[in-house]
Amino acid sequence: MGSEVDKKQEIVENALAKDNGILRLEPAWVARDFLPPGRRLGLKEEEYEVGERGWISERWIGSTTNADNLIGPSDEGLSYITLEGDERITLKEAVEVAGPAIMGEEYAKTHQGLGRLAKIYDFAARIPYHLHQRKQDAALVGRNPKEEAYYFPEDVDLGLHPETFFGVHPYIVEQEQYELLLPYLVEWKDDLILRHSRAYLLVPGEGFHLPSGVLHAPGTALTIELQEDSDVFAMLQALVAGKIISKDLLYKDVRREDREKRGESAILDHINWEISGDPYFFENRHTPPQLINETEQEGGEEHWIYYNTTKFSGKRLVVKPSQRFTSQDKGVYNILVWRGQGR
Repeated sequence: MGSEVDKKQEIVENALAKDNGILRLEPAWVARDFLPPGRRLGLKEEEYEVGERGWISERWIGSTTNADNLIGPSDEGLSYITLEGDERITLKEAVEVAGPAIMGEEYAKTHQGLGRLAKIYDFAARIPYHLHQRKQDAALVGRNPKEEAYYFPEDVDLGLHPETFFGVHPYIVEQEQYELLLPYLVEWKDDLILRHSRAYLLVPGEGFHLPSGVLHAPGTALTIELQEDSDVFAMLQALVAGKIISKDLLYKDVRREDREKRGESAILDHINWEISGDPYFFENRHTPPQLINETEQEGGEEHWIYYNTTKFSGKRLVVKPSQRFTSQDKGVYNILVWRGQGR
């Protein structure tokens, strides 16, 4: 066992040395079966269809997280390091055997893993109204919470529904009318639960920050998402893209005893009502790019596009044609090259 770990550690450290500290990763494609794909991920037309697994709808980036699908390969969602020869090592394994080399000695002392996941998701229909469990609720089923943030890249088709429903109408929380949502969960027959939410336009070049436990139904804009290291959720909308989805998705990350004892009411306890009913939701959660003045250079510019939280952060860097830019960060990070060529 020890020799196997040592061998993997050596492979990872050699890969880091070869590319001057950069680990190059293979694309990690993830399928979903409850929504049709937007077909904007650059795959060949026939590659989107994956049988009973559904369609390729997401690409996960720098992922140490398994996709939580009922049907699919055991390594779905995990990023693999690009290596010469026949060796196959996931980024998750690499962090486990060579954490200090990847994350830095100081960070690795207090963190078991990267703790975040980046992805591009691409759906032709709006994602059903759902939430991601908070820390205390996710822990009940042995999982991590999922706070997340979105950025909508420019010059990409926005799809048929470029607006996202967030939260609930503030009066529901102000008057504590939480049971308003319950009949839709019990009957499980339509999408009218959305009448109790508010929709916000998705603007290319901008985004939103969403704490865990907040209800939302993301629109069809191609989205680059940054989130905590988790795939927990509870779907609260039955009718999606013209079909009724499995009600099992409502209870996916609910303890069996809570489901048996309280039925659909158990989900209401997972909602972060305070933020879902915030009358200033847009003002508090909208994240337009913020110019980073400290790194201003002739060769380009950086903006914060993921902020408003201590869980993760992210920038957009634009380098001008035939120019160079020096960017430094204090710890390990992912680089996604979106457009152009360079070195």
